[in-house]
Amino acid sequence: MKKAIIIAAALFTAGLMTACGSTSSSSETPAADNTASSSAASETDNSRQVAKDNADMQTDDKTMPTRKPMEGGTKINMYFGDTVIPGVLNDSETAKALISKLPYTQSVSRYSHDFCGVTEELPYNENEVHYGWLNGDIDYATNAPYFTILFEDEEASEQYGYQVNIGVITCPIETISDLDGSFDVRIELAE
Repeated sequence: MKKAIIIAAALFTAGLMTACGSTSSSSETPAADNTASSSAASETDNSRQVAKDNADMQTDDKTMPTRKPMEGGTKINMYFGDTVIPGVLNDSETAKALISKLPYTQSVSRYSHDFCGVTEELPYNENEVHYGWLNGDIDYATNAPYFTILFEDEEASEQYGYQVNIGVITCPIETISDLDGSFDVRIELAE
């Protein structure tokens, strides 16, 4: 019984690290963050959906998020202490569920390529679940559940699955990537 509890705790801890990356330096590759998700994603599956599929993207300015905000989306502000990270939420079922909770406080911590925290389970459409992210994406990971703001490593991100894009930040990437530590982030509708 004791051995089963220890194994379950180890698996839970490993699961926490899969969606949020690692706390190690961002110069490490995401593959070092989680071998379990890497091996699962390395299976050949050309039919799986990835973050860039059907995404409205900009690629000219690497200092800004890759995904363009949804026109007519819901504007929000996320307060990381004294730093405000503006964003736009899309019209997905998951984003609408989050919007209905605003104002909302979400605990997050910085990892190698994102700020991430366990959140309440939110509804989602299975056809919106994808692998990877675009830098600047605000995602909901369905396998934990996690709220995450991703700011780095999009080119190597397709090994991470079970995500639903719910929006994008609308400020330079470095505004969030320069932050460090853990925060109780207040998410509010922007005026």
